[in-house]
Amino acid sequence: MSKTHFGFESVDEREKAKRVRGVFDSVAPKYDVMNDLMSMGLHRAWKAFTMLVANARPGDRVLDIAGGTGDLALAFARKVGTTGMVVHTDINEAMLRTGRDRLLDAGVVLPTLVCDAEKLPFASGSFDTVTVAFGLRNMTHKDEALAEMNRVLKAGGKLLVLEFSKVAQPLSKVYDWYSFNVLPQLGRLVAGDAASYKYLAESIRVHPGQEELKSMMKKGGFGHVDFHNLTGGVVALHVGIKC
Repeated sequence: MSKTHFGFESVDEREKAKRVRGVFDSVAPKYDVMNDLMSMGLHRAWKAFTMLVANARPGDRVLDIAGGTGDLALAFARKVGTTGMVVHTDINEAMLRTGRDRLLDAGVVLPTLVCDAEKLPFASGSFDTVTVAFGLRNMTHKDEALAEMNRVLKAGGKLLVLEFSKVAQPLSKVYDWYSFNVLPQLGRLVAGDAASYKYLAESIRVHPGQEELKSMMKKGGFGHVDFHNLTGGVVALHVGIKC
């Protein structure tokens, strides 16, 4: 069995999927509260920028991968309207259930599906836009997932990958201190789970940086790829166009 990263640990590929599922089963009830605390609310601005770049229009078909608690799915639903469609997916049932409940509370009913991004159950050329926010780094075979995202897009369709990335050098010492000291303690106090937030900090460090991910997306079939650094590279939005 091949090895892969689970944070700083090297684990069997099959073990990673199980352990990642455990992380998100644990954090799902407090996921949104922790997002606001960890990012000091900045995740809302990052997602708003993603929506701006996506430029979704009425009638568009959108696939939200690793959609979790539904922030982007809800925003896209309001953009595409009743003539469009947004499919809200996640590999983790607990996260998806939390997101579905939030969407229903907002009066929005969307197709909701537990599925693996590495084996998407959709026909080729089904969507105008595919998004994955803070989910790619948890996938075992990122290259396979990116190729699948390309497959289900229409020609000229757009993939948006919003993910933690490599922070600018002047910020690195402060960012490392915050990540490895503050985040686990926040997780312990608010979510009752320090270990999952320690994994979060580690998973960011082993995720491909901006240029490496850009190269991976090109290898996955995207003819044009660019990225936007947000908050000094704490997060990057990669945009790929299927040619």
